[in-house]
Amino acid sequence: MVNYIKIHDDDNVAVALEAIPQNETITVGDATVVTQMEIPAGHKFALKELTTGTPVIKYGYRIGFTTADVKQGEWIHTHNLKTGLGDLLDYSYEPQLPEEKTTEDVTFMGYNRENGKIGVRNEIWVIPTVGCVNNIATKIAELSKDLVRENIEAVCAFPHPYGCSQMGDDQENTRQILANLINHPNAGGVLVLGLGCENSNIDVLKNYIGEYNPDRVKFLVSQESDDEIADGVAIVKELADYAAQFKREPISVSKLVIGMKCGGSDGFSGITANPTVGRFSDILISKKGTTILTEVPEMFGAETILMNRCENEGLFDKTVSLINDFKNYFKRHDQTIYENPSPGNKKGGISTLEDKSLGCTQKSGSAIVKGVLAYGEVVNTPGLNLLSAPGNDLVASTALAASGAHIVLFTTGRGTPFACPVPTMKISSNSNLANKKDNWIDFNAGVVAEGESLDVAGQRLFDEVVAIASGKQVKSEKAGFHDMAIFKQGVTL
Repeated sequence: MVNYIKIHDDDNVAVALEAIPQNETITVGDATVVTQMEIPAGHKFALKELTTGTPVIKYGYRIGFTTADVKQGEWIHTHNLKTGLGDLLDYSYEPQLPEEKTTEDVTFMGYNRENGKIGVRNEIWVIPTVGCVNNIATKIAELSKDLVRENIEAVCAFPHPYGCSQMGDDQENTRQILANLINHPNAGGVLVLGLGCENSNIDVLKNYIGEYNPDRVKFLVSQESDDEIADGVAIVKELADYAAQFKREPISVSKLVIGMKCGGSDGFSGITANPTVGRFSDILISKKGTTILTEVPEMFGAETILMNRCENEGLFDKTVSLINDFKNYFKRHDQTIYENPSPGNKKGGISTLEDKSLGCTQKSGSAIVKGVLAYGEVVNTPGLNLLSAPGNDLVASTALAASGAHIVLFTTGRGTPFACPVPTMKISSNSNLANKKDNWIDFNAGVVAEGESLDVAGQRLFDEVVAIASGKQVKSEKAGFHDMAIFKQGVTL
């Protein structure tokens, strides 16, 4: 097996697919390279001599500048490479719109809801309005586990620390995210559990929920109940009786909304897992489905690729605001815009934010950008959408669910056990991780580095997503994990 990859013809670095010893001779195209030291798996080495200040090219784009002279065959990483990114930038719309493809429809077995939405799960959710009743919500869900049966797939609570003592956008974020989750079609029934004196109390939250079916959404104010746990368990039983009427039936994949997120990346993420998700996204979109890409700070350095795939100038302008608003958020808090990559990313071979972002945006595939969403905004345009949310794994994944994602595809080179409110499918970038953490990982994209084509891997992933949408549990569901987190930005009273 070839132990390196040159990703793009224009690259002046290659990536080691496995650790390459010092003094190994490698032929890369017309060049013969002798490694100057051991090159760790996932890390880069120079294909030619680079003087100080030379752009380092990977994925066909600049990922930074050398900070010292680099010999051919020398390891390139944080010790001799720095970001080339600045703060706020000026952008121009230079559209590069790919041809849109249409392929044959496929169906999955899902739930048709009375309001026309579709779900891939039929669960009962207990959602607290405020952190003060988190333990009550968790206890109600725990005491209702015996209601899980053939088509009631889980009873779960979603504790969070917010809902009171918040101001401005923070309070709005909490209300909008909670309302979106209450309306999410993966929940066949929802108990909204309040305290009674919180800012985001039930009467306030109803304005954000909008119209609802009282058989599907029920409310309980703890301060008005003699025994809120017993009352909550009784209400959950009523919700389960209502939700039990729904049965799985064939539904077009054009109705699916899939979120795309990565975390704990390594040097393989942009070569295996992320482009595999990109192939999946292109397949789903060719069948009129919808994907959502988020974590804006990990678009920095690759944003122009997305901007130039915007369908029109209005979406381009929205994408510019998406990027610059997040940069200004960093600046308002006196934080470095380009603090990424994290220690785990660096250990795995990612040297600069451009390096990480160019790998992360591979998840978008090649489709035209059809929509740009604010944090908490629900998707309504089929095709590829961009969502404003931070890079934090749980916050971003919750944001995807709140925007309407039925499933989240989560690529990782380091591994993580977490879940979000919807099935969270873990996709490993390397086979070592998949083999070591079989209890976490749902799909191994590491085989791409071992010879499987991205087209084959993308189709395998599509087939697996259809199976999960049809009821196959991901590993975190089997473990009973259900998590959520809301974006905290402002003052707490």
